[in-house]
Amino acid sequence: MLFNSIDFALFFCTVFLIYWFPAAKSKKGQNWILLFASYYFYSCWDARFLLLLAFSTFLCYFIGLRIHRPALLRTKKIWLWTGIVVNLGFLGFFKYYNFFAQSMSGFLHTIGFATEVSSLNIILPVGISFYTFHGLSYLFDIYNGKIKPTRNFVDYSLFVSFFPLLIAGPIERATHLLPQVAQPRTFDYQKAVDGLKQILWGLFKKMVIADNCAQYVNQIFNHSQAYSGSTLVVGAVLFAIQIYCDFSGYTDIALGTARLLGFELLRNFAYPYFARDMAEFWRRWHISLSSWFRDYLYIPLGGSRGGMWMKIRNTFIIFVVSGFWHGANWTFIVWGALNALFMMPLVVLKLNRNNLDIVAKGKALPSLREFGEIVLTFSLAVFAWIFFRAEDMTHAFAYLGGIFSLSLFSFPQVWPTLTLVFILFFFLVEWRGREQQYALAHIGTGWVKWFRWGLYYAIFLVIILFRGNGQHFIYFQF
Repeated sequence: MLFNSIDFALFFCTVFLIYWFPAAKSKKGQNWILLFASYYFYSCWDARFLLLLAFSTFLCYFIGLRIHRPALLRTKKIWLWTGIVVNLGFLGFFKYYNFFAQSMSGFLHTIGFATEVSSLNIILPVGISFYTFHGLSYLFDIYNGKIKPTRNFVDYSLFVSFFPLLIAGPIERATHLLPQVAQPRTFDYQKAVDGLKQILWGLFKKMVIADNCAQYVNQIFNHSQAYSGSTLVVGAVLFAIQIYCDFSGYTDIALGTARLLGFELLRNFAYPYFARDMAEFWRRWHISLSSWFRDYLYIPLGGSRGGMWMKIRNTFIIFVVSGFWHGANWTFIVWGALNALFMMPLVVLKLNRNNLDIVAKGKALPSLREFGEIVLTFSLAVFAWIFFRAEDMTHAFAYLGGIFSLSLFSFPQVWPTLTLVFILFFFLVEWRGREQQYALAHIGTGWVKWFRWGLYYAIFLVIILFRGNGQHFIYFQF
């Protein structure tokens, strides 16, 4: 059930009406309705994995209570590691078994052993990486004394499986979402309007920008050997735009949907393609995952406290692990390592905290220096995205080889004029709204009503008339 489908629109309208009217005055009733809706939503993807979701939920709920009980630190640590091992064990089996089997088989062949390590026909449960990290952060926060476990199993179950974020995040923290789950919600018209605007912008990014870019990206990447270097550059740039609009579009729809139900989810994107260096880029891209690795991996490893060597080591660890989190392929690991490599000059020179403010804040245009920094940062991101999109390492290097050829200086064979016009409009709106939580948040608020609503209807009409072929959200595979 895709967020940009008629099925989801009908599903959400039904949930919305039942949620606010019969159950409007009962927190317990609201949570039961949302929990049932979330499990139904998940079952529409693959009902066979409902049991896995329920098991992971019960396991973390039970272990959270055990960790909080008065006991020796060693006992608490045993319970924590039980939760870590079981959760990551399921994630590792479903997501990485075949990768390790194939890698082991290749290694054995390399050293002269003709031994085949069998792979399995394993279906990856949708959203497993996200709800696993929800549960693990809950256990870590209880162990570290940041929160107390909830004894209300329905509340905890809803925290893990809340349908707007169940499939592709953002990765919520119990410290942020559980208090909202535990309180009754009342309908707020202004928040609902704000949620609808964010959904509208998310649908535009996904259906008009990402899905139209996808047609050309697939064409170019799938037949990269037939295209000039300049065309391959166009394909790489379009993929960078596609993945941003696809994932941030999903996030906008998720946050807007949750706001219609009275919840505020964590922000996941903050205009990363306007970043002036790679450190700023990663503070603005997939924020919930980046902060998760910072809090639960980078800092426990020592963070920046142990000198330059430890900073470098820990930076490489979190980026390589982040790459591996995205998928069981060496291309993702190299993508993570490349981003770590791009971070190194900033880490070594202690410049990674230089750009903490919004670029050109309060100004219409950036300075020439800022513009150059944005272009350079975007170019580095595009280079790394080639590995993310490539089928395998051979494909990635062949793609790069095609770019760095004399044909790089020819006119591109693929030039999607109309899509580029929409991309230009998209970047103008994003730049205009870069100081807000999402691009349409305050744009038009000072206009006369008919002109403001004219903008919203125009965007909606563009979505209807110029939407691309329906594509799955990219991050559903993770």
